[in-house]
Amino acid sequence: MDELKYDPVSHDHKAFLKKAQRREGFSKAYNDLEEEYTLVREMLSARSNRVLKNKNQAVRQGNFGDVLKYLNNLNDSPVCDI
Repeated sequence: MDELKYDPVSHDHKAFLKKAQRREGFSKAYNDLEEEYTLVREMLSARSNRVLKNKNQAVRQGNFGDVLKYLNNLNDSPVCDI
């Protein structure tokens, strides 16, 4: 387990949905979860915006060391894409 390393892969969500919608019941289940998907998208967007605001504020204040430390810590957080 110590040798496991985060290795992101590309994901084409539109292609995934197109293929998945061929499965019986998928479209209904996906549509039934629309509110949850919307909430998750909004939360991820807010988190990304917060990260950018924090980074920009630190740059304006001249805290470059803090910016580098902050950005380095983001490497462990694959959810956010700067």
